[in-house]
Amino acid sequence: MHRTFLESRMASNLAAPRYWPTWFGVGVMWFVAQLPLRAQFGLGRAIGAIGYRFARGRRHIARTNIALCFPELDPGAREALVRKTFTSTGIGGVETAVAWFGDIGRFDGRVTFEGLETLTAAQRRGRGVMLIGAHFSTLDLAGALLSRAVDLDVIYRYNKNPVIEWAMRHGRERRFREVIERSDARAVLTRLKGGHTIWYAADQDYGRKVSIFAPFFGVPAATITAASRFARFNSSPAVFISHFRDAATRTWSLHLREIEEFPGSDEVEDARRINDVIEREIRRHPDQYLWLHRRFKTRPEGEPRPY
Repeated sequence: MHRTFLESRMASNLAAPRYWPTWFGVGVMWFVAQLPLRAQFGLGRAIGAIGYRFARGRRHIARTNIALCFPELDPGAREALVRKTFTSTGIGGVETAVAWFGDIGRFDGRVTFEGLETLTAAQRRGRGVMLIGAHFSTLDLAGALLSRAVDLDVIYRYNKNPVIEWAMRHGRERRFREVIERSDARAVLTRLKGGHTIWYAADQDYGRKVSIFAPFFGVPAATITAASRFARFNSSPAVFISHFRDAATRTWSLHLREIEEFPGSDEVEDARRINDVIEREIRRHPDQYLWLHRRFKTRPEGEPRPY
């Protein structure tokens, strides 16, 4: 979907009364982004506790995902992980407000990079870089922090609410060189050919038409193949990024490593490799992954949906 269309649609809808509650929410996000860090963490924990208590649908999704992916845990340990997931997600929501509307400079000294030289070396090859990630709860803040060290583009999913779409684009355009809607493959390929680095989260279920099935924690999961196709277009190196918070010290760490010999000649094998890397990183801090989304909603033929 081209940006001119998005802009014209947003311009005609932003002031509509039905969006005033959304504008209020955006205003709350701006206010939260100005709070002291300690207060932001406290608010994030409170949001997570409220979500766990009242968001029954999302709680069911998280329980189902964690039961499928961690069958070795007893019921008590799984429920504890569900609670921690809501806490991490609540803090992540506050971090998103900070990434969109706050002063990222105040995080200087609170973030460490592991493997940043891997990314910069890949960039120097001049063939563009596919920076492949996943939906950890620190996603937006990590992107903002990394953008202070290197130039990045980002792929995102268009939001049908024009106020949310405006806030998301406005917030991300403050940090990234280019913000590309996921359906605009031509823009992605053009940017790669121009030597740019493109961040792409490759772990959501977008349906059978654009996916193949590959194991994720031993469960067949609809896995998008765009990352390998994009990387293959310009022989772009692929670097994986993971990012975590230490809530006790209120610090963050970003980890980058090249995925060797990627893409290969087999899209199924590429998908399996990506899922293996994501799974390995999730196991480091399982509560910081976004278990609240329906990762397994698309099933192989004849297999029931778990939700």
